[in-house]
Amino acid sequence: MRGCGGLCRAAWAVLAPRGRSTRCRPRLWAVPDLKTINVIFYNLSTTTDHGISYKELKDLLKSQTIHIDVREKWEIGKFGKIPGSINIPLGEVVEALWMNPEDFKEQYSQDMPAKSDHIIFSCMAGVRSKRALDIAMSLGFSRVQHYAGGFEEWRKCEPSEKN
Repeated sequence: MRGCGGLCRAAWAVLAPRGRSTRCRPRLWAVPDLKTINVIFYNLSTTTDHGISYKELKDLLKSQTIHIDVREKWEIGKFGKIPGSINIPLGEVVEALWMNPEDFKEQYSQDMPAKSDHIIFSCMAGVRSKRALDIAMSLGFSRVQHYAGGFEEWRKCEPSEKN
């Protein structure tokens, strides 16, 4: 698998018939054409931009959007939070999104998001929120985005607001 950077491995894992090797070299039985490879890489990567801007976030917070801040509790206490957000630290996201609705409401004082609800994740600078977005998508949540600017950008754009 040297030299392929993992992408070739991922493509061959999809292309190779079951029971066959997924080693990084073409076989006569599974030589893909360029169109096939493009489709596979498009589906395997997160090429769709799920990041939103400050203005988009402000507009979405006026609607029925669930906003989850994945920073640690101490960060919320030290730096503040975006009004209306639910704090679920990144380490708890998987467990929280798998909880039954009653336990979720008890722990987070909010209704459990449905897989079809619009959810926006945020953190301090957009890295952890992107990870939370990937987790939610892997769990079947279909309408998820993340605020790429994070709380750092929010604080710059909302300097007079007590967060």
